[in-house]
Amino acid sequence: MNKLRIGIAGLGTVAQGVLHLVRTNGSLMVSRTGIELVVQRIASRSAKPGVDLLGAAFSKDLHDLVADPEVDVILELIGGEGSAKELIESALAAGKPVVTANKAVIAAHGDQLLAGGNVPLRFEAAVAGAIPIIQSLNQGLAANRIDAIYGIINGTCNYMLTVMEEEGLAFDQVLSQAQALGYAEADPAFDIEGIDAAHKLTILAALGFGTSYNFSALYVEGITQITVDDIQYAKELGFKIKHLGIAVQSEAGLETRVHPTLVPASALLASVNGVMNAVQVVSDGAGETLFSGPGAGGAATASAVLADVLSFGSLVAAGPSEAAQSQDQGAHSAVAVPEISRVAMDDVLSACYLRIPTIDRPGVFALVASTLSAHSISIEAVIQKEHPGSDASVFIVIITDMVVESVVNAALTELSALDIIVGEIIRIRVAPTH
Repeated sequence: MNKLRIGIAGLGTVAQGVLHLVRTNGSLMVSRTGIELVVQRIASRSAKPGVDLLGAAFSKDLHDLVADPEVDVILELIGGEGSAKELIESALAAGKPVVTANKAVIAAHGDQLLAGGNVPLRFEAAVAGAIPIIQSLNQGLAANRIDAIYGIINGTCNYMLTVMEEEGLAFDQVLSQAQALGYAEADPAFDIEGIDAAHKLTILAALGFGTSYNFSALYVEGITQITVDDIQYAKELGFKIKHLGIAVQSEAGLETRVHPTLVPASALLASVNGVMNAVQVVSDGAGETLFSGPGAGGAATASAVLADVLSFGSLVAAGPSEAAQSQDQGAHSAVAVPEISRVAMDDVLSACYLRIPTIDRPGVFALVASTLSAHSISIEAVIQKEHPGSDASVFIVIITDMVVESVVNAALTELSALDIIVGEIIRIRVAPTH
């Protein structure tokens, strides 16, 4: 049996989840891996007297984790990009392996942090909680060419869209409910505007397609414009609305985008509801594989953190000094990778859902159809609905054939200028098919 002494930065929900699992499942981990986890030191901005630290030394200085020679591995669980990035950098420079759950710091600085040498940096918990998607991309699907990755990777958005569908509640009502349940923060912008999902997709795209961690290359859109009407109309047309992270490789390059998406009701992702996450990977050998599970919460994230920690077992067997100097074959390569060509959002090809609010009079649909036709946009399906709360207007709801984004933008600009349009036109892209 080998002992692995861990230092934990932070004492929040995830850190407490780690302490709980070490306390309750420590002997189980030993029987499965031969590794005994010892919590050596904890550093946090504030003490929490009611939390069992398992005998660990406590301080308020993060640097103590790096300076303590008894700490073999550091768990960065404080979040953010400032202090977290500094801690990771100093730990790696000191030869201490790092496990982090911090998607923001990896998405923004992954290339820099992974290019520093052979000291392991692992981050399974940064994407989709307990789902072992990073391990699967690095190892389980290593023999495959990845063609596409689709992810429901923000539990808040998925919960809200599910409740809007099942209970018919408006966006603001569901948001308040999500905040009351702890699924959404007091300031929910990070989730509902798509930033959290974009951080995670940045990581998935880098691992799946061998490109850089380029958060700025993503197109990002949240769910704030989605209404109960949209969800109902999409259902009538055979779709569900999901907030997806999409990374697709084509001859034109790599598409990386996060936005609400119409998913066929028969698709695997359409059945993933509530706070659950799911990542679907399309590859040449394995075909379509779906990974689903809890994507957030202290216990789920702690599970992924400790999976990374225990993966250091083979290195620990050789001793802490050799572990710090050995190449971690299970993590993303420390070799710099080139930035591959990205497809600009204006050049993305997709079918679209359009909800067009118009006045209610003869000839309106013909004018809408002719305007779309002038831009070579074909209509796949259409329904017409009374505009809720108005006797003088209707919604024309259209699914288009595949069309380039810039063409849709031009058509919507022309449509919006017509005097028959009485509100904002809502556009939701349809999921690609493989």
